[in-house]
This record gives sequence, structure tokens and C-alpha cells, in this order.
Amino acid sequence: MALSTFLFDLDGTLIDSIELILRSYRHTMRTHRGLEPPDEVWMQGLGTPLWVQFRHWTEDPAEIDAMVATYRAYNLEHHDAMVRPYDGVVAAVRDLKRCNKTLGLVTSKVRSGALRGLQVAGLEDAFQVIVGSDEVTHPKPHPEPVLKALEQLGVPAPDAVFIGDSRHDIECGRAAGVKTAAALWGPFDRSHLADLEPDYWLERPEDIRSLTADS
Repeated sequence: MALSTFLFDLDGTLIDSIELILRSYRHTMRTHRGLEPPDEVWMQGLGTPLWVQFRHWTEDPAEIDAMVATYRAYNLEHHDAMVRPYDGVVAAVRDLKRCNKTLGLVTSKVRSGALRGLQVAGLEDAFQVIVGSDEVTHPKPHPEPVLKALEQLGVPAPDAVFIGDSRHDIECGRAAGVKTAAALWGPFDRSHLADLEPDYWLERPEDIRSLTADS
């Protein structure tokens, strides 16, 4: 089946923002709880929206809102200095555009945050559709974000692949009926994702080009 459409996750897939994410988390937990939990606790939820992750610590909506605000303020302050595209990612995305592929971004960031990340990477003009967590009712790993991207693009699921680094990305893509590709240059290795059996394993951004061979 020809792959006409390439959907991408953002953090851990296109941009290396992991250290910024963890610092923002530590700062938020020190500010609101006076403690600094292990990074592994946050990494388990990486790829889901902030409000979902902070529910691990509280069910109080007002406290969750306050924690999200603290996190975003710190993140925004340090964003441009700490975020960069992964080596080879920009060239791989541009190569897909030259091959006339349709490109979409499906992220657990809100749209404004996603646009900031794309600007730092120099990819702000690369995607025909962006679906942020503030534009869906059910975020990843629910299929709604990918299904919304497909609907906006007018593309059937069998023609598309979702490329992401986390379990939530693979589960979301699988549930939406698209092909799934695991990006192994991010924070998670093959053993972390193996039981989900993604359709493709991508060791380097350059490997994305191999998916066009299906066409």
C-alpha cells in the first residue's frame, strides 16, 4: 500500500526537548510539592498532555491548572536555549516534501507550544495540518488526534504512517488504523516499544526515506 501521508509526533521525535521537559517537571514539583520525584515517573507519561501527567499527583483541577501554569512558564523561559531538532530530522522532513508527501503533526503539546518548537527547528512551514492537545477531546493514546489529522487532510488511514518515539504514539496510531513507525533516536529504545510491534523501526531520521519505497 502506498504511503502518501506522514504524521509526526514532536517532542522526542522531531525535536530534542527531553532535558527541558525534565527540568520543567522538577521545577514544578519543587514549587508545588517541595520534592523532586525520579525522572522515570514523568517519562512514563511522556507523550501525553500535561494535565494528564499531573493527575498522577492530584485530582484537584485548580492544583492541576496551577502546576501546568508553573511548568509552562519555566518551559517557555528556557525553551529556545535548550531545544534543537535531532540531527538529520530537518533534512528527512524536507526530503518527504520534495517527494510530494503529505505531512502532519500530531502532538500532546498545545498548538502554541508546538509552533514554538517547529520555529526553533526551522520547520514551521513543513506541515499541512497540526493537531495539538488543546484541539481534541481525547488525547493520545486515544486515536482521536490521528483521526482528526486524517480527516482534515482528507486521507484514508491505510495511506498514512504515524512516526513517534513513545508508547502513546504507537498505541494512538495503531488504534487509528494507520501504520506505525518507532523513532529510536529519541529517549526510548527498542526494548521499551517491542511488545507493541510497530510496523517499522527507524534507527535514524535518515531511515524515514525507506518508508517511501512502499510507494
